[in-house]
Amino acid sequence: MNKGFNFIFVCKPDSHKTVYEWVKGITKEIIEDRFDGKKHLIYKYRFVEGAPLKDGKESLLVNFVEVTVTERKSGKQVYHNAFITSHALEGVTEKESRTILNIIIDCGRSRWKIENENNNTLKTQGYHLEHNFGHGTKYLAKVLATMNLLAFLFHTLLEFMNEKYQLLRKVFGARKTFFNHIRTLLVFHPYKSFASLMDFMIEGLKKPFPIEELHYPL
Repeated sequence: MNKGFNFIFVCKPDSHKTVYEWVKGITKEIIEDRFDGKKHLIYKYRFVEGAPLKDGKESLLVNFVEVTVTERKSGKQVYHNAFITSHALEGVTEKESRTILNIIIDCGRSRWKIENENNNTLKTQGYHLEHNFGHGTKYLAKVLATMNLLAFLFHTLLEFMNEKYQLLRKVFGARKTFFNHIRTLLVFHPYKSFASLMDFMIEGLKKPFPIEELHYPL
């Protein structure tokens, strides 16, 4: 915070005992009813500002927010978590506070979601990150891991910025299927550029498969 950076971190009772001791009985509460398109959900927020992160006079003060989500009809809990942040939680009105809390919770959940999905993609969707860590005795494993991360970075940028890549990913669906098609094409033909490879694949999808030209041996 002193360096001008903000944060949103998960806050658990076993790792942030001082925070949980401090917020007992002094949190404010806001309840919100939402419809997610399928069912009605009740969002219950408990929050407080200026909680000490640890014991001691010079402890960093953080803002604490806890959210519990339940189904309105069944009362079943579908989500629960708590976060600490440097961002202010209270607005001038309850509506403004609710908006701020929604943003903080969504950002906190997204951070966790991004970490999990990225790690899962690198391990299971064709990058073989764990497998590559087992190669070499000195620098090879680090080189392969770095190349994996760079490939994932460029593929992510292509998904956001390249319409041809977006089209092909949509057609082939699974990331591994798409990569396998690229691998097969590169075995049989050299391409001048990545763009020319994308063009070739798109043009191929436009052409009907010439069934009548196939001749099978008897």
